[in-house]
Amino acid sequence: MDFALTEEHRQVQKMVRDWAAKEVIPVVGEWDRKQEMNPTFLPRMAELGILGISIPVRYGGQGFDYISLGLVCEELERADTHLRVVMSVHHGLNSQALLQWGSEEQKQRFLVPQARGEQYAAFCLTEPGAGSDVASMNATARKVGDTYILNGEKMWISLATKAHNFLVVAKTDPTKGHAGMSAFLVTRDMPGVTTGDIHGKLGVRAGSTGWVAMQDVEVPAANRLGEEGEGFKIAMSCLDNGRFTVAAGATGLIRACLEDSIKYAMERETFGKPIAQHQLVKQKIAFMRQWYDSASLLVWRAGWLKNQGVRNTRETSMAKWYATDHSVKAALEAIQVHGAYGFSDEYPVERYLRNSKGAVIYEGTSEIHQLMQADYAFGFREDKPLRCEMPAYDVEYFQGE
Repeated sequence: MDFALTEEHRQVQKMVRDWAAKEVIPVVGEWDRKQEMNPTFLPRMAELGILGISIPVRYGGQGFDYISLGLVCEELERADTHLRVVMSVHHGLNSQALLQWGSEEQKQRFLVPQARGEQYAAFCLTEPGAGSDVASMNATARKVGDTYILNGEKMWISLATKAHNFLVVAKTDPTKGHAGMSAFLVTRDMPGVTTGDIHGKLGVRAGSTGWVAMQDVEVPAANRLGEEGEGFKIAMSCLDNGRFTVAAGATGLIRACLEDSIKYAMERETFGKPIAQHQLVKQKIAFMRQWYDSASLLVWRAGWLKNQGVRNTRETSMAKWYATDHSVKAALEAIQVHGAYGFSDEYPVERYLRNSKGAVIYEGTSEIHQLMQADYAFGFREDKPLRCEMPAYDVEYFQGE
């Protein structure tokens, strides 16, 4: 395996890093305090082309590989977690699902404008009473002729009040458990769709998180994604894609903690010398460096497998579990390095800690990933092929018109 980034990778990385340094980092703390999303960020991400970074050119995207997607997510979360969340839900959970499962007509109707950044997309799986236990969801989709009637409420939905399109999983046959779920493409302008924001979150306050309610929403059968009964499989494949972006983002958060701690430790003096010269501060920096390198390698392995078109549920789960858990640890150490200043919003490390806690919960809690890894180790679980797999990265297919 070649660990060197290509020139193309470095150009994408630099583009996002430069934008974040110039336009995001100087102001994001203010928006975090206001608990509002900066209205310029989404349009700027669209202008940069990153909302469709790993979607083929023929479908409105940039045609870059999955390593590029990971690098974008790392740079975005190094600036602030809510920007990576945009990539997770819009690109990873929704647009890549359309690329994987959508019909050609659905790709033209939904994927193309999303990849171009003309429309924003969200993913609706979690409910007020259903998180890790997906089968306990209450949302239903009853078929009447060529239409499905959707009813239910989805909770903790990123971009709930910003998205134009929603990928919604609901039960078409409540008697069949996981096999009775189906996936649908729902638009904001459909009668019966209402949304709202959630305030008072611990972290990711500069982002949009909310709820989506559906009351007798009439969805054409042509908007069903995949076959009836494939909703659970589709949702799990979506999570494979989303977890990769979460892992890459958490790696960026570890880097933010490391870089900010190094800068502060070189400037702050105690007992007549910079605290960077104290052994226990060095230990914290060394740990953060180890965590960053390890998380990076796990993310790159998952990205490499995605590029090969190889099923990577286990590897992506490991990357997500490790990177998110250690982003929390890195944030705690960064606050300790900053001392009392780390306890105030004068420095961004307190925001890093608040933001880090979400990722150990969403897209599979750390406990869920521990159980998954144990089941793989025991042989109780294996990567079974799906009817539709994500396409391997092929330059001709992704970058050809």
